[in-house]
Amino acid sequence: MRLQYGQNILLTGIMINVTMRQDMKLVIIIPALNEAKTIGTVIQAIPKHFDGINQTEIIVVDDGSTDQTVTTAQHNGATVVRHQQNMGVGAAFHTGIRAALEADADIIVNIDADGQFNPLDISTLIKPIQNGTAGFVTASRFAKKEFLPDMPAIKKWGNMWMTRIINILTGQNFTDVSCGFRAYSRDTALQLTLFGHFTYTQETFIDLTFKRVAMLEVPLKIRGEREFGTSRVASNLWRYGTKAATIIFRAARDYYSFYFFGIPGVTILGLGILIGLFLAYHYYQTGQTSPYRSLVAVSGVLMILGLLFFFLSMLADMLHRNRLLLDETLYLSRKAAFKNNAKQQ
Repeated sequence: MRLQYGQNILLTGIMINVTMRQDMKLVIIIPALNEAKTIGTVIQAIPKHFDGINQTEIIVVDDGSTDQTVTTAQHNGATVVRHQQNMGVGAAFHTGIRAALEADADIIVNIDADGQFNPLDISTLIKPIQNGTAGFVTASRFAKKEFLPDMPAIKKWGNMWMTRIINILTGQNFTDVSCGFRAYSRDTALQLTLFGHFTYTQETFIDLTFKRVAMLEVPLKIRGEREFGTSRVASNLWRYGTKAATIIFRAARDYYSFYFFGIPGVTILGLGILIGLFLAYHYYQTGQTSPYRSLVAVSGVLMILGLLFFFLSMLADMLHRNRLLLDETLYLSRKAAFKNNAKQQ
């Protein structure tokens, strides 16, 4: 579901319009790897007060930095959670979400440490969550022509195709699925089940779509290139594309399991049957299978493979149903665990 700002939420046929409480806690998570040159500026630029927010906390997730990132972040008042070694942006995001939930966050904002995003836009990003019109809000660099960032054409092309793939998988019409400037309600964060360690951006859309979380894009002006250094995710576009495609492929396998295995199965089975019918017709006309005798084995193998894929799709669909039940159980377990943790604090 893609909403326009101010619209009611329609979930499973029930229209709801939730007004969230005003005394909320905002936790801003900043994944960082060797960002000592910019992270201090990013932290200082984060507003001290937001409408409807009575407490703000900044958590920097250091992903194995070897420079002064940790010292700089602590000097500027941020709480730092450390990985002893580099584990990837996706892993840093997972750690940040967990740390934010442990800190009893009502709204969680993820912003990069490289200075490409304007911290002053956080208030715009969280407003739909405060109003109850969305559970997940992401900045879009490509929704408005006047906001198009100055970046290499190859990166724009890559973002465009990644967005098209996600739109096909989710049945929605997003314009930017790779931007890391995002906001999550507490309930949405509790529902997230992501597996990618390299990145998390595209997988989030697939996961939340199937959990029927209301999602909203907010067009924002964002710098297209970093001021210092190179992106650890998109510095090698071939590597990024391969890693992201693998994550999307696995997510599609998990959520579209019946079609993922069923469509190839039906295609292979149909091809085997067509070849078999052709051979039967040829035999009826000539009384022999020559010169197509080798196709007899091909037809048999294709039909067997097709049936195997079809039965595999049935098994995968059953596992997918179990996955949905496990996701619900995991959500309730997290909700109880983090609620108890907040009480202890």
